Amino acid sequence: MPHTTLTLKLFQFFSSPAEAEPVNPPLPLSLRLNLFIFSNSVSRFQLSLLRPRKSQLASRSVPAFRDRDRSKTSNLSSDLPISLISPSFPFKSQFVLASRMSFRDRDRDRSNLNSDLSYLCSDSDIPYPKQTVLALQPKKREQGEGAGSNLTAVCFDNQLCREALARMIIFDELPLRFVEGEGFRYYMSVVQPLFNVPSRFTVARDCYKLYLTEKNRLMSILSENMQYVTLTTYCWTSVQNFNYMCLTAHFIDGDWNYQKSVINFCQIPDHKGDTLGKIIEKKLLEWKIEKVFSITVDNVSSNYVAIAYLKRRINAWKESVLSCELLHMRCCAHILNLIVIDGLKEVHDSIVKIINAVRFVRFSPSRLQKFKTCAEDEKIQSQAFVSLDVCTRWNSTYLMLESALKFQLAFDRLEDTCGDYLLHFARASERKMGPPRMDDWEIASKFVKFLKIFYDATLRISASTHATSHMYFHDFGTILNALNKWCESDDLIFKSMAEKMKIKYDKYWGNIKNVNLIIFIACVLDPRYKMKYVEFAFARLYDISIVNALSTSTSQSRDENVNVENYDISTVFVEEMSKEDQLESKIEVEIYSAEAREKVSDKFVILNWWKVSSSKYPILALIARDVLAIPMSTVASESAFRRGGGGGGRVLDPYRSSLSPRMVEALICAQNWYRNTPLPCDMETPDKAEAIDKEVNKVCEGLGVLEI
Repeated sequence: MPHTTLTLKLFQFFSSPAEAEPVNPPLPLSLRLNLFIFSNSVSRFQLSLLRPRKSQLASRSVPAFRDRDRSKTSNLSSDLPISLISPSFPFKSQFVLASRMSFRDRDRDRSNLNSDLSYLCSDSDIPYPKQTVLALQPKKREQGEGAGSNLTAVCFDNQLCREALARMIIFDELPLRFVEGEGFRYYMSVVQPLFNVPSRFTVARDCYKLYLTEKNRLMSILSENMQYVTLTTYCWTSVQNFNYMCLTAHFIDGDWNYQKSVINFCQIPDHKGDTLGKIIEKKLLEWKIEKVFSITVDNVSSNYVAIAYLKRRINAWKESVLSCELLHMRCCAHILNLIVIDGLKEVHDSIVKIINAVRFVRFSPSRLQKFKTCAEDEKIQSQAFVSLDVCTRWNSTYLMLESALKFQLAFDRLEDTCGDYLLHFARASERKMGPPRMDDWEIASKFVKFLKIFYDATLRISASTHATSHMYFHDFGTILNALNKWCESDDLIFKSMAEKMKIKYDKYWGNIKNVNLIIFIACVLDPRYKMKYVEFAFARLYDISIVNALSTSTSQSRDENVNVENYDISTVFVEEMSKEDQLESKIEVEIYSAEAREKVSDKFVILNWWKVSSSKYPILALIARDVLAIPMSTVASESAFRRGGGGGGRVLDPYRSSLSPRMVEALICAQNWYRNTPLPCDMETPDKAEAIDKEVNKVCEGLGVLEI
């Protein structure tokens, strides 16, 4: 009998009343159970029952089969195959379970069948693990932040859940024992009962496996790009007096996106220069990085020794640029900090009065509320509020003065309405200067304008998410021009401060030979300024003798690389072709310089311009990729020691300080890689991805019980 006809007759049988006419033709009584499978797939089935006296199919989950007293079961249970209701039997496609009974025992057997199926096929809220369901999933970072969600079909995967759990531990800086908390385990039992929550040791291995996977992916990208990499390094001591060093690699990828990645976060025995140099060399060899363009370090004496050691080693690799003359890049943000601190060693009395007034307001909530009332009475609308300064950070003093100037009228009203305000400064025992008067506010206003130059410059060169090398020469010249004018000022207060700053400025940047020429080359590669701006700035800031000395030194460095006589004809051919390439690049430079400059705009993005113009200037574009990737500060490496990559506290808290150095490096590096802009994935073929997975599995198997 055809399947469709028989199904309709069975459906009519179950839905018909007891006194209905029998179905013709009747089936033999021995066929109590008729099983018809309707599916394109033969590998999986799903049980669907025709409930008595109902006109629809009901999908049920099948629990484990249990034996019952045979006297309490219907006659159908003996004919029902156990393999079909065993939990080990997979169900995906639909089939229809029906029965054909004799009309004499129809009511009795129907009741027994209903009772039997209700017991064996009880309701369950746990879906089949491989069953896909529709769910709203947030869009990935590549698709745009805050762009909503996508409706996708998802299913439970225990391995993916473990990887997501390890990534959460890394990304949110959670302790490894977080997964063993009672609250988290109860939460997971409600959210997904099928997920087996791993132990902290298993999570540690999962975290390390993610670290190895990302490390191999980043190594493949660096090796395929075949370009120079710039480095920044920073050293720090943890709460347990362990010395750590962070090494960050900066480069511009094939899509002209600025990338920075922490490639090393290791424990070091000391801060000596030779030790730092050997560790950096070891890590570069481990990452197979031989093309190093520059290394940005702060102005610690040990870093000079480390740079000297690295110059010798990198020159031996035959991949250096100008014999590593441009390798050492001083942290410009650190130099600016030293310049301003020297000028602020003796703070003016007017600044001290304002500092004391702010500390009075922020001393207690009641005083702060009175001050807010005064600000509302003066109708001062500012979302920012007065902030306290930190004596060791000059930028906090600048921010405090900038915010206090907005509330000058509120301080004046507080003096009239709050008696404790004047009494606070009148106490002879405390000897506090204040309250500030009109002339004090005027001096503070000039002081803020003066410090704003250094503050804005520090913010620009401390950026670590975009190119900064092409912008520093502007701040370099602006600061020098401002100091020269303030040194000639009639205001004795600011003249004295500017003279102290100028002494420190000349120590690092007074001699043009001590300045890395990269900052001038990067400015030339900015299509808004080019070479004419550099010539104009040098004519205004330096004597003509200094400019001539600088041009002489650069021409000598170009003439140093003279090859000895070679009789190999193939080598001679390569040398001749390289000369032609140099001539071609020279023509590119001339064309680039002759073209009109781009308009100066805040919306201008230099990497986008070079991305579009790379086909027009192919050789210059390669140079721009290396030069524009150089960071002007060590903020990228220094921020790795702070929570969340910012200023929210040290990242090596007591929990992570107790971990092994290898585990700490894995957590810090992996977190940095996940937080950064996603690297292009099209550079990795499926074969390479499979090879990386095999290598990671081999390493993890060799680790055994990971030390945490």
